[in-house]
Amino acid sequence: MSLADLTALFPFLVLAISIVALILAIAFRRSHALTAVIALAGLGAAFASIFGAWTTAPRDVTPLLTIDGYALFYTGLLLAGTFGVAVLAYGYLKRRAGYHEEFYVLLLLATLGALVLAASNHFASLFLGLELLSVSLYGLVAYLRRSGRSLEAGIKYVILAAASSAFLLFGMALVYADQGTMAFAQISTAALAPTVPLLGGLAMIMVGLGFKLAVVPFHMWTPDVYEGAPAPVTAFVATVSKGGVFVLLLRLFAPMDPGSFPSIYVVLGIIAAASMLAGNLLALRQNNVKRILAYSSIAHLGYLLVAFVAGGELAATAVTFYLVAYFATTLSAFGVMMVLSGADRDADTLDEYRGLFWRRPWLAAVLTVSIFSLAGIPLTAGFLAKFYVLAAGVGSALWWLVITLVVSSAIGLYYYLRIIVVMFQQPQSPEAEGAMAAHSQHVASGLVLAVLLSILFWLGVYPAPLLDMIRAALGLVA
Repeated sequence: MSLADLTALFPFLVLAISIVALILAIAFRRSHALTAVIALAGLGAAFASIFGAWTTAPRDVTPLLTIDGYALFYTGLLLAGTFGVAVLAYGYLKRRAGYHEEFYVLLLLATLGALVLAASNHFASLFLGLELLSVSLYGLVAYLRRSGRSLEAGIKYVILAAASSAFLLFGMALVYADQGTMAFAQISTAALAPTVPLLGGLAMIMVGLGFKLAVVPFHMWTPDVYEGAPAPVTAFVATVSKGGVFVLLLRLFAPMDPGSFPSIYVVLGIIAAASMLAGNLLALRQNNVKRILAYSSIAHLGYLLVAFVAGGELAATAVTFYLVAYFATTLSAFGVMMVLSGADRDADTLDEYRGLFWRRPWLAAVLTVSIFSLAGIPLTAGFLAKFYVLAAGVGSALWWLVITLVVSSAIGLYYYLRIIVVMFQQPQSPEAEGAMAAHSQHVASGLVLAVLLSILFWLGVYPAPLLDMIRAALGLVA
């Protein structure tokens, strides 16, 4: 391996070294604050090292990884998302009894798996990255071992993740048996004359990835896992985990000609429409905020699939911009939940948000803007994100998906506005009032929420710098 290869791998190496440093620090002295500082320093150093890796892009580091502008842009997004989760998690975990140091080890391991997915160019690296991400999430979802809901969510996630891995491996085996290769580029070339085993293998791979993305009809685990997992883990699953898998989906299928796989792209379109409608309809009658956001995430993955099915340069830009906006929006919503959560349970019921504006106006403002962004209200990042997805769908004449997106977004306004109305009502539950007033907001958490709020407005009003950055990154794709 040359020096240029090592330079290209700087973000991965720095993150791996940070994980080893965390393990050694925990072995010598248990300290929640020290562990959090090491984890945040490692994430920050890995993010800074992207600029060094950029000088070598695009570059194939062994047949397994491709370090190009695409991979490095998403590496930065995934690292930034994890940094936000780690900062918000510190105040959340500090109020909880037990040891918290291993949380950061698992968090960084899962992030490393997501980074591998973003740079994968081979089924071997795909599977290694996906399993590193999944196995770390097993422990994170069930991290609050004294909570029955957390353990139940962990068991459900283990079972369904194992099933999705089985589909994925069987699909890889079919593709390899037919083509004799596991490299994405060679499979894309062979796809010009698709065979039945190749189509079957790709369909199985789509089923496996569908479980990870929680799109319909592979979504049934999502509300239970979101509700049972600790709030920081739920935020990580909704953003970094799903983002890493969707980036992999783009890397795998984007080079392929949709004309060679009309049946697969039709199925993807049906999945997108079903996810948009089912996600929004199932959220209508929910009273748990985590479950509302879980079904909302299913719908948002459907929106992303609309741009993915549309294809083309505008679609790639739309998907990337949407992911950035979705990361900021989701992290801000779950960040408010983490700040409000107490020592015994998460603040995840609607009653606990009743009258929030009159008690904690700053948190109510952040949550209101994030809800507006999820709903696609103008002047927020979510509005422009949906606009670009709609433009991609219109550009490819996918009218049935465009109409479904508009209708499902209108349905979603009901449950989004329901949360906002509850926040402005007079409180009726003394228990909820006591739970929210029992602790103060951590300074670092407040800073993260302020940054996220600024991003939501900035992307909604002046998205040009980010769009230029996205186009520059996509232009470097090898």
